[in-house]
Amino acid sequence: MICLVLGTRPEIIKLSPLIRECGRRQIPFFVLHTGQHYSYEMDRVFFEDLELPAPEYNLDAGSGLHGEQTGKILAGAEQVFFRHRPDAVLVQGDTNTVLAGALAAAKLHIPVGHVEAGLRSFDRRMPEEINRIVADHVSDLLFAPTETAARYLRGEGIPEEKIFVTGNTVVDAVFQNLEIAQKKTGVMERMETREGDFILVTAHRAENVDDRGRLAGILEGLSAVGEETGMQVIFPVHPRTAKMTREFGLDTRGIRIVPPLGYLEFLLLESKAALILTDSGGIQEEACVLGVPCVTLRENTERPETLKVGSNVLAGTDPMTILESAREMRSRDRGWENPYGDGHAGERILDALARRGLT
Repeated sequence: MICLVLGTRPEIIKLSPLIRECGRRQIPFFVLHTGQHYSYEMDRVFFEDLELPAPEYNLDAGSGLHGEQTGKILAGAEQVFFRHRPDAVLVQGDTNTVLAGALAAAKLHIPVGHVEAGLRSFDRRMPEEINRIVADHVSDLLFAPTETAARYLRGEGIPEEKIFVTGNTVVDAVFQNLEIAQKKTGVMERMETREGDFILVTAHRAENVDDRGRLAGILEGLSAVGEETGMQVIFPVHPRTAKMTREFGLDTRGIRIVPPLGYLEFLLLESKAALILTDSGGIQEEACVLGVPCVTLRENTERPETLKVGSNVLAGTDPMTILESAREMRSRDRGWENPYGDGHAGERILDALARRGLT
């Protein structure tokens, strides 16, 4: 039996192909929802929209300081693992859920598989970087999305036999979930916009939105991009970003601020946008897979493959650099090669588990 541990919506998205593949292969599994960002009650519709089975366990860890949150998840996951003794535990990405889930399983000598292993921003100020590194070094199977990620793991002394280059489950998820989105959502009509006629924005990272100067720079840059292109700049605002924008008294003229969107609605908008500006790692990947040019509102990225193939550029938060980067990306050929695989990463991950006798 496999346990899939998740606690945030990006984790649900990227583990959805594995959940579906377990069902297809009739592999016994269960899902442990830590409730890092939302309780299962808040996520219930999300699972239903993605046509996924409900989690069997919900820890309801909630928000809090990193140590507090990680400790709650560690203690809760340990109890679930004691009860079920799964043959393997799968975690995905770089959250506190990943760190706690991997540690709890490793201490009980349950094999840990880290999906999306080997990503590195080389910026230890990011809590996600600490989580990635620790999870990689306590895991038994490291599912690297690309050869670049695998190279980083080898460079840190992780044995070759633990590393599997599988592609990224984001490709599987985009293809599978976009098909669902096209059937279920009428977001283009509600937004009264057309394909290729708008720019889509996200910004939520604490280092950007909790800093007045950086957030002001982003908003000024977005306004300039909208003015120069004559396109709508659609910004579904994260609650944290909305709160800090109000507290700092910042100007959002020229930007169409809308409430947060559901995942399927947002995915469909991503696929139809002329350009995406974001500080999200997952959206950098999705934009690359969808063939939509991306400007990243950060000075670094743990997705260097997107820079290498030309689907993405780093702009930071300086308004002029954001405008220049938007110009550059709008003029680029969209014919880049997707570096994240062919949409069969989930199958390869389960194949690797089967070879180890864990399914």
